[in-house]
Amino acid sequence: MTFKKLMIAGLTTTLLSAGAGVAEEVKIGIAAEPYPPFSSLDASGEWGGWEIEVINAVCAAAKLDCVITPVAWDGIIPSLTGQQIDAIMASMSITEERLKTIDFSDAYYNTPAVIVADKSMDIEATPESLAGKIIGIQASTTHQAYANAHFGDAAEIRVYQTQDEANQDLFAGRIDATQADSIAMADFVGTDAGACCEIKGAVASDESILGRGVGAGIRKGDDALRDSLNAGIAAILADGTHEEITSRYFNASIYSE
Repeated sequence: MTFKKLMIAGLTTTLLSAGAGVAEEVKIGIAAEPYPPFSSLDASGEWGGWEIEVINAVCAAAKLDCVITPVAWDGIIPSLTGQQIDAIMASMSITEERLKTIDFSDAYYNTPAVIVADKSMDIEATPESLAGKIIGIQASTTHQAYANAHFGDAAEIRVYQTQDEANQDLFAGRIDATQADSIAMADFVGTDAGACCEIKGAVASDESILGRGVGAGIRKGDDALRDSLNAGIAAILADGTHEEITSRYFNASIYSE
């Protein structure tokens, strides 16, 4: 038996044991606000996108009966702690601040944060270059915390409820730049609305704010669900499902340990 087969066989045993004690139906909270290419509504009102496919794959591998449950982003952690949902899988970074309130599964993707601005603007992703500029940021995100900490002394931080609203104001020229996830912004600049703009560069690393990748948020003490999700994540990484889903959306891997 090959090492890969042994790994998958071991994961199968882990999945069977991890599933014990998990509720029959698991409500997976996603942000109600579309976040392409990770999650968005199609013409029929169905949710799709890279993260939706990953959720479905993780739940299938972990033998969990998962229900996609949209929740407003700024209320998604209270919805988890208040037991309206059982887990959050909505591009939520694993940060020390959030770990004070909730637990996380292992990471299932990890990408840098970038600054995007009009192609005509000579801007770099540094505090010095962004001094005096207006930066649009989505509320209640690690990007808001990072921008406040690193750019707030020299730039104006303008907060939006959704990244799409920030992108619209960037297109309209009402802000000078925005900070967001590199993959989401690569998708934006590839559209007609985003053709005005380009990625100016990745911001300097600050793991204390930006975290160490994106994981599934769970309630503290919900060890059975965490173990099941971890086993599901490990399984789709081991058997190539994660890579196969990623290849349909991106030109390179978005997972790094």
